[in-house]
Amino acid sequence: MSGFKVVQPGILSLIQDAGRFGQHHLGLTTGGPLDPFAFKWANRLCRNPLGASALEVSIGGLILEAQITTQICLTGASMPLKINGELRDSWRSQPILPGDKIELGYATAGCRAYLAVTGGFDIPLSFGSSATVSREAIGGLNGGKLKPGDLLPATNASHRGAVSAGNTSTGLVLAERYRPEYSKHAQLRVILGYQQHAFSRYQQRLFFGSDYRVSERCDRMGFRLEGPEIKPSISGILSEGICLGAIQVPADGQPIVLMNDRQTIGGYPKIGSVVSLDTAVLAQLLPGSSVSFKPISLEDAHNIHCLAASYFDRVEPEAC
Repeated sequence: MSGFKVVQPGILSLIQDAGRFGQHHLGLTTGGPLDPFAFKWANRLCRNPLGASALEVSIGGLILEAQITTQICLTGASMPLKINGELRDSWRSQPILPGDKIELGYATAGCRAYLAVTGGFDIPLSFGSSATVSREAIGGLNGGKLKPGDLLPATNASHRGAVSAGNTSTGLVLAERYRPEYSKHAQLRVILGYQQHAFSRYQQRLFFGSDYRVSERCDRMGFRLEGPEIKPSISGILSEGICLGAIQVPADGQPIVLMNDRQTIGGYPKIGSVVSLDTAVLAQLLPGSSVSFKPISLEDAHNIHCLAASYFDRVEPEAC
């Protein structure tokens, strides 16, 4: 078995595919990439199926040593990418040869980057997915983050003519005008839920009219926010299923936006849910960044998703 040896795992590097669906009845959450846009582009620029297994690298610091001939692509947060000490571009497929050293620096804008390899990483499936959910200790390599000495198995792509020494003509690049910009503030669009009536009109105006700070207590389960206290008229509800982006309001009145590794059920009141396109934006914010919220209708959310999907399909990468 060959692929990539983990020399330095970085702050938090996880194997992710599109996610683990249809397993909530077992208490297993979805997992998958926090920023699906960057994840899909990493795979697309490697000519992979969009859900192929790739690496989600939070903050940075990852170092790999290649054992195969292939191509890689880094997308997402602005993390300096070096191959054998030479700075290379992100959002562009790069040729890799055995012995090459791949280094990711630390993020200067955004928080999470995605590293894909041609053919995807060859990771055994757990409950139908390779997505790592550390809280449940499933997926990825032994259910957790990468460690020094780990081997990331991947298929040698040289027989496909995808890459050869000195030949980069088959690479792909996403033009800069299509790449996202990562800032320190985001406006998140919210669909109000059926528990909205537990929040008075004043509480709703306070929530949607205020800025909140991303706290230090944020991870793949949820982003805890700090700002004006929101007080629902009820202290709790019977535990029920929770969707991606649900905004829970616990007793301290500080909202929590639930993310990919959230628990499958919960009993805090929820004022609404952030649309999934915007949870990806939230996932790229570092602690100390700020967010605000904007209510939209279910019909608006549907249109936003349809437009985003058609836009992704229309944008064609360029040969490089």
